[in-house]
Amino acid sequence: MSVSRGRGPKNRWVKPDPDSGVEDVTLLILEWLGEQGVNAMIRVDAERVRDGRPPWTFTAGGGPLAEPFRADGASAGECMGYALIRLREAGIVVPF
Repeated sequence: MSVSRGRGPKNRWVKPDPDSGVEDVTLLILEWLGEQGVNAMIRVDAERVRDGRPPWTFTAGGGPLAEPFRADGASAGECMGYALIRLREAGIVVPF
């Protein structure tokens, strides 16, 4: 599994929209991904909080994904923003 935030045009780092409200639909996104055959989860790691590292992790694999991936973030919203970027790059456009 690779860690990535996603790259945009000209190989620049793409940043998620902090005002997107993705936290409000995270469970719907996970449910939708499951319906597409994608195994996915989001978690927070208290040890990473103590170590000052991004504590939120999203992982996904299976179904239409050629390879599993992981996205990390400092908040649930940032983590899901990076995850949505990676899903889009893999050809999965989440309808939320």
